[in-house]
Amino acid sequence: MTRFLPAALAAVAATFALLALPARAALFDDDEARRAILELRQKVQQMDQANAQQAADSAKANAALREQIQALQRSVLELNGQLESLRGEIARLRGTDEQLTRDLSEVQRRQKDITQGVDDRIRKLEPMKVSVDGREFMADPEEKRQFDEALAVLRGGDFDKAAGQFSGFLRRYPGSGYSDSARFWLGNALYGRRDYREAISAFRGLVSNAPDHPRAPEALLAVANCQVEAKDTKAARATIGELIKAYPKSEAAQAGRERLAALK
Repeated sequence: MTRFLPAALAAVAATFALLALPARAALFDDDEARRAILELRQKVQQMDQANAQQAADSAKANAALREQIQALQRSVLELNGQLESLRGEIARLRGTDEQLTRDLSEVQRRQKDITQGVDDRIRKLEPMKVSVDGREFMADPEEKRQFDEALAVLRGGDFDKAAGQFSGFLRRYPGSGYSDSARFWLGNALYGRRDYREAISAFRGLVSNAPDHPRAPEALLAVANCQVEAKDTKAARATIGELIKAYPKSEAAQAGRERLAALK
């Protein structure tokens, strides 16, 4: 609008100039004056219309620009809201991921504990190779534990308890590879508590069941000792003779010979 203002002012100024012309301007007739005024008014109207149109167009453009700016502002706000939502979701997912990691670690730890526990139980149930008195055989872990425990009690000097444990062991595991050794140590426990009759039965059980057992010669010598303690010298001499005949090269036979010389 402002660029058309000087032109309008110029037209108005021209009009006043025409009115101020000296008398010689009267040479122009009234029709020409009116025509000039009408043309001037028309130009002013056209300029006003042009200015008005320009102002309208400018207002419309400004309104469109403001609408675009407002739309952009709304978009920015929406994007900010989405960004905050995404940040919250990321934080939640990170927390969930950390919790899942902890849960997974706990599950893996429990699985490891369970697996270890199962392996331990399996090992406790699986037979193992053992060696006793020069003989190797397979035995259950519990079977081995009970035999070792009874032997430890005997070595500790508790003959009554040891006798009970070895007797119970033989009832519980009659076909065990430990059976012959268990009979030998049962006889020693019974001898220790001076139950010579039952001790002789245990030692004789070993010799009868496994005459080739490494402890069979010792068992016969122990029978003779029980008979000596029971004041049955005749039976002791006969048992030593049996020992020397059956196992002449054994250390027990040599000890029996020395014992036989001392018997009267």
